[in-house]
Amino acid sequence: MNITIRDETLDDLAAIEALTKSAFLHAEHTSHTEHFIVNQLRNAQQLTVSLVAEEERAIVGHVAVSPVRISSGETGWYGLGPISVLPDKQGLGIGSMLMHAALQRLKALGAKGCVLLGDPNYYARFGFKPVSGLILPDVPQEYFQAISFTGAFPQGEVAYHDAFNAAE
Repeated sequence: MNITIRDETLDDLAAIEALTKSAFLHAEHTSHTEHFIVNQLRNAQQLTVSLVAEEERAIVGHVAVSPVRISSGETGWYGLGPISVLPDKQGLGIGSMLMHAALQRLKALGAKGCVLLGDPNYYARFGFKPVSGLILPDVPQEYFQAISFTGAFPQGEVAYHDAFNAAE
């Protein structure tokens, strides 16, 4: 398996949409709107990081990172997701490659940290953990996790961009 991680290009947009749909088609906890979210983030110029995993000129994975708002006014924090890997390529380490690349990119941009919503058993391996006092409303705290690049965590409610409400 020879995977290259790179920034998305305009030529990748249809492939990213198709792979995101496919990756979440049979996922357990999904709204099946992830491809709409990515498109709306892009249209709103809120994709701070948008990386693809490419194998033999085919897009097999994608990760999106966008700014989040924290009620305390803390800046420099981002939300990771959606992250997608083609179903027949899952479990091969492509998602991990995308995660590491996205986190490195955020550090290089001077980000203070990153949050995500997901399985704590999976994302703990990347350093994510639930943080007391950092809340995503209406979500069980163990599934909302953060990683700090500075050692400090903000307190307050987190809000993702309105694109996360996209239904088309």
